[in-house]
Amino acid sequence: MKIAVFPGSFDPITLGHYDIVERAVPLFDKIIIAIGKNSQKKYMFSLEQRKEFIKKTFEKFPNVEVDDFEGLTIDYCKSKNVNFILRGLRNPADFEFEKSIAQTNRALTRDNTVETIFLLTSSGKSYISSSIVREIISYGGNYEIMVPEAVRVEKF
Repeated sequence: MKIAVFPGSFDPITLGHYDIVERAVPLFDKIIIAIGKNSQKKYMFSLEQRKEFIKKTFEKFPNVEVDDFEGLTIDYCKSKNVNFILRGLRNPADFEFEKSIAQTNRALTRDNTVETIFLLTSSGKSYISSSIVREIISYGGNYEIMVPEAVRVEKF
């Protein structure tokens, strides 16, 4: 069974994230959207809100699950017997950052059982990031054009 983990903070989930998962669905038997918990990071949305946004967003996709984890993504993958990490790339800076992480993950597995799969974000969504969405929300701007319906119905 081909299972991929799509890790991130998803604070909040954006249309860019949706684009990556929607296009990856036919490639894998199951995709686990794994929300990483970082005690040193301040989030705009609670873990439960983020999980609910993702569950509602992907409710029509039976092979998409939502989970959360603490620690290294590679350790989470091993605990779930996952062989693929799914990542989205918006620009060359993303590539350089993600390349380093992918190479580190390969070194940490030693047996090279976990591969990172990169998908390019569709051009019309490559400008969207969770940090930009949070900034727009904090100033009362029109964030709705960048997030799935599940996030749009939330009142801030």
